Amino acid sequence: MMKKITIIGGSLVVIILVVLFATGRLGKTQTPVGGTTQQYPADYKNATYMIDGKAITLKNGMAENEIVPGSASKLITKYFGNELVTDLNDDGRTDVVFLLTQTGGGSGTFYYVVSALNTPQGYVGSDGYLLGDRIAPQTTELSQNPRHKHVIVVNYADRKPDESMVTPPSIGKSVYLKLDIQNMQWGIVAPNFEGESR
Repeated sequence: MMKKITIIGGSLVVIILVVLFATGRLGKTQTPVGGTTQQYPADYKNATYMIDGKAITLKNGMAENEIVPGSASKLITKYFGNELVTDLNDDGRTDVVFLLTQTGGGSGTFYYVVSALNTPQGYVGSDGYLLGDRIAPQTTELSQNPRHKHVIVVNYADRKPDESMVTPPSIGKSVYLKLDIQNMQWGIVAPNFEGESR
């Protein structure tokens, strides 16, 4: 009787091992969470962006950093908006282009165009493209030029070169930008570029 139970038990173990090998559950190691794969935030308002060569990590759309260590003056970076939701790299995932503002010890308010690339590991922030100081943002949209692929158009109002900063912006401007996915930096594209923007 004991011998019969041992044989049945041994047979069950062999069957379980065969099933595990067949389904691929044995012989494969699981990659631990937080292993070698870089993880990024699940919300682009908590991602890290490069602004003037400095890494700025937002928390709920805002970051506060010391301008000089120990200084009372703070560099405030904020989510402004003007979002454009689009797929910048044809991976089937929706990315986000939007504006950030940055204020420091002076009276200036600087506007930057940034992008958050939606990857399986989370949102990866881009470099910031400076639009200007105390401008009036209008719209952010995709270029209507059929030769432009993934080219972003940011429209805003600015001042004439000889106008004071207290003068309200009244000159309409547009900048055509394309994100280099490899280095996450913006490049300027000519509005009427005749070649194909790949």
